[in-house]
Amino acid sequence: MTAATLKGFESLPQTLPHFCLEAFRRHDKPDALNYKDNGSWQHIPGREAIDRVRDLALGFSEIGIGAEDKVAIISENRPEWSLSDLAVLSVGGVIVPVYTTQAIEQVRYILEDSDAKVFIISGKKLWEHVEKAVQSVEQIERLVFFDEDAVPEHDRRAISLAALEAKGREQHEIDENRFERKLAELDPDKLATIIYTSGTTGEPKGVMLSHRNFTSNILSISNGLPILETDRSLSVLPLSHIFERTVFYVLGCNGVAVHYCSAFDKLATYLHEVRPTIMTAVPRLFEQVYHKIVKKGRAAGGIKTKLFNWSLKVGQDYWDAVDNHRFISPALRAKHALASRLVFSKWRDGVGGELRFFVSGGAPLSKKLSYAFWAAGIPILQGYGMTEACVVCANRPDDNKVGSIGTPFEGIEMAIAEKDGEILIRGESVMSGYFNKPDETTKALDTEGWYHTGDVGYKDDDGHFYITDRIKDLFKLSNGKYVAPQQVESLLKQSPLVSQAVVVGANRKQVGALIVPDWESLRQAIKDEGIDADGSKQELCENKHVVKRVQNDAIRFTRESNDFERVKRVYLLPYEFSIDKGEMTPTLKIKRSVIDEKYSEAIDEICGS
Repeated sequence: MTAATLKGFESLPQTLPHFCLEAFRRHDKPDALNYKDNGSWQHIPGREAIDRVRDLALGFSEIGIGAEDKVAIISENRPEWSLSDLAVLSVGGVIVPVYTTQAIEQVRYILEDSDAKVFIISGKKLWEHVEKAVQSVEQIERLVFFDEDAVPEHDRRAISLAALEAKGREQHEIDENRFERKLAELDPDKLATIIYTSGTTGEPKGVMLSHRNFTSNILSISNGLPILETDRSLSVLPLSHIFERTVFYVLGCNGVAVHYCSAFDKLATYLHEVRPTIMTAVPRLFEQVYHKIVKKGRAAGGIKTKLFNWSLKVGQDYWDAVDNHRFISPALRAKHALASRLVFSKWRDGVGGELRFFVSGGAPLSKKLSYAFWAAGIPILQGYGMTEACVVCANRPDDNKVGSIGTPFEGIEMAIAEKDGEILIRGESVMSGYFNKPDETTKALDTEGWYHTGDVGYKDDDGHFYITDRIKDLFKLSNGKYVAPQQVESLLKQSPLVSQAVVVGANRKQVGALIVPDWESLRQAIKDEGIDADGSKQELCENKHVVKRVQNDAIRFTRESNDFERVKRVYLLPYEFSIDKGEMTPTLKIKRSVIDEKYSEAIDEICGS
């Protein structure tokens, strides 16, 4: 089966430029790609996008980019990211994304390991960040800048994207068929990208993905999700990540109008302006939105707060019944309809008022938060994927099980290893291996073509898959019991007092949690209870009354876990875990080994040595 908007795509050459350029041509949308500039939204029509990709491709060709040449890119989300991506791919080049948050040593490593010839940089701020890394990498031949005012005056390698595009336009005027000849030379099974994994342990690994890896994923996702040509999306997750980049290809090929959001602090405004109907997000975003809503609702006071709390309870009861296929009484239906009209309608307005569904990936989202959003008429479809296999599975609007990661998309196989419960994946979207790392490739891909994900999970009788945790994140208490920390952390983050939580206790007597509070919420909570809230963050972390207040929430939110998984003691930290401090990866995953070593004394204190 082929989605209606992709009819005939299976007979196209299976490369990303052929797919995306055909989609721009076929849908011919006046707002194919959209960005905000000087306070107003600017639109790039599909036909213009085709011309720009062509001119940029010929421009890259003029500066020496051809088959299998590596081009690194570091930029916020903006149309130039996608246009440059497609242009480089059109001449057989290989895109190497770099996160804007990547530590300088990792930037240097990626540039050197990938053997990048060209480095694309968005503007001055990121150039200041990466300049030292670039100067120490000898093989970089050219620097391409999106912003003209960022081009270094005295670096002969540097050129603006506009100048590069002009070079390409000149070449097209000389030979109108040159671009088409370049496209005809593309091989679907050749490398399209090397994406370096975050690396919670050890150095990053370059995942090699071909054009066919992506195009097979485009077709299978399009057949699995109801994506419409009339949809609007807001691209806020980094395009350097496999999830958002794949989603861009999928949405673009289905004729969706893509709107770029370059920073999370612009999201609230853009949601109101764009009114997206479909978009991707991660649990961290939903947790932050939920806590802001709850904080506002409970600060209203009087009858408004009572109505808000009542609506939350009704929403939980209603969606719990829906999710578990239990009878919903007429009274509960009526209550939910009233809560929807009086309270939840404001939630829907907060995400633009026209959202059909979110697709979420990256980490577990607690049932409580999922039920709240579903009850509010904001469907969140949990999905699953990884750099090594693109987007693998997801729940569907008409087949959703809260807590699961859904069912595999067409053409993708998933299995549970009998030995240890590891989730295995096989299909055309699975990588060919790790760049320059044959031994690592052999460990990850077995002889039957199964990719070993490193995630532990199970499959229910209806074919839905569930993730328990990462194998390497599971830890054993001194009593021999194994703890899956991600599940417990998702429970802790239901508390409005918690910004970040890391569950600890490996080889100790009991489970504990290192918690970075949501300081605004915590100060208000302790103030309401008559505790002095005016001290510094460090002073409040050491205040036994403050610690007890957060600890009570931890106990309450984990009380339904197994006894050995319940958090009984917490240790408060004044500042958030960060990439800069080496505690998180560029994709915001916790480096647990770093945390265990750095906070070992605190962990001994709350977990017992």
